[in-house]
Amino acid sequence: MAAFPFTIAATEGAARTGILSTPRGDIRTPAFMPVGTAGTVKALTVDQVKSTGADVILGNTYHLMLRPSAERVKRLGGLHGFMRWDGPILTDSGGFQVMSLSKIRKITEDGVTFASHIDGSRHALSPERSIEIQSDLLGADIAMQLDELVAWPAEEAPARAAMERSARWAARCKAAFGERETQALFGIQQGSTFEALRRESADRLIEIGFDGYALGGLAVGEGHAAMVEVLDYAPAMLPVDRPRYLMGVGKPIDLVEAVARGVDMFDCVLPTRSGRHGQAWTWEGPVNLKNARFAEDEAPLDEASDCPASRDYSRAYLHHLVKAGEILGQVLLSWHNVAFFEALMGQMRAAIAEGRFAAFRRDFAARQLSE
Repeated sequence: MAAFPFTIAATEGAARTGILSTPRGDIRTPAFMPVGTAGTVKALTVDQVKSTGADVILGNTYHLMLRPSAERVKRLGGLHGFMRWDGPILTDSGGFQVMSLSKIRKITEDGVTFASHIDGSRHALSPERSIEIQSDLLGADIAMQLDELVAWPAEEAPARAAMERSARWAARCKAAFGERETQALFGIQQGSTFEALRRESADRLIEIGFDGYALGGLAVGEGHAAMVEVLDYAPAMLPVDRPRYLMGVGKPIDLVEAVARGVDMFDCVLPTRSGRHGQAWTWEGPVNLKNARFAEDEAPLDEASDCPASRDYSRAYLHHLVKAGEILGQVLLSWHNVAFFEALMGQMRAAIAEGRFAAFRRDFAARQLSE
């Protein structure tokens, strides 16, 4: 019996819309989770994030265990109390950051030992320690299993070894997590771009039994076409009655194409990272506010938006803030981008519910012009 009820309200093809019910509130799917790496969605207050319509945010195990430490977060009220977010929080396992940020690391069957990117101090992250940090110390509503990633492009032998180790770690995470009524645990499908490995990974995870299932090992450099090729078969390998979460994705067109293939949940740093670098995402594609053509453009980014950053400030003003290096420019563009991603999710939910998702998908792709 899964910890959180997941109700699918409507489907169109493989696309579906529904609700994942948690004790801290409902997560409407398809859902985009703004990334709160170090206990904050960068540049935004909790109230600003809430105003975008986000139901759930993501916290980062690796960053929080190093600073201020998971034990300190626990003493200060858990991650919800510490950052003043009262909705659901999903935490990643820390595995991706260990692989990508730690210059010195060693992977064994027991787990990963690594040097902090902050001060070089040594740390160990095992499946059991990852669950302790996420569920017991940070207090996440949804925790992720610890997994091993392979860089792309991957050959089949190392991809298989990492998938098999991830499956063994999944069983250890499940044992450490136990049975909980107010917290959930997701397993992570691995296998790179190899269909047989993805199938085996899914089968092993289903045998263990999780509250939800993630598609891992994508958005690691393989590009949109290769990712979509995997999504043509991988989501359907996972249980139809549980949420499917595509980790670390992505650009708006990636989200739409993944929803079309049966994915329910997403996270990505792109909205806030783009915002900090002067880029806004819009219904017509990305807009670079550094460009001189916006210097006297009095139009807002989106006059129809409910978000003040999108509606109330001219592109000329945003251009000025970006060119002047003003912090407010980063705040407004990050706020706009998160609001746009949430609006995109809302429009997809409505389109699926009303049986017009195929038309929405075609129209969206046609309008997404690249700068």
